[in-house]
Amino acid sequence: MKASILVRLKFLAQKHVEVVWEALEPEIRKPLTMRSRAYLQKDNNNMMVLRIEAKDTAALRASVNAYLRWISAINDCLSMLGREW
Repeated sequence: MKASILVRLKFLAQKHVEVVWEALEPEIRKPLTMRSRAYLQKDNNNMMVLRIEAKDTAALRASVNAYLRWISAINDCLSMLGREW
């Protein structure tokens, strides 16, 4: 792979990390394209690390945009659920 990025994400609660992890796991396990590959790591400090490797910068940009949009949408849903989450 020629291009890569590492994004560290901090969430409000460990529960949020778990929800995002479970939602993105199918995408991580079986990517739609062979031009990029994503990896997720989580820790117990409400943090998640997203690493994406791609064959070129166009594929990297597309993957980064997709994953960050998905994470943002999940986070928005959790925010709408209120304090119970």
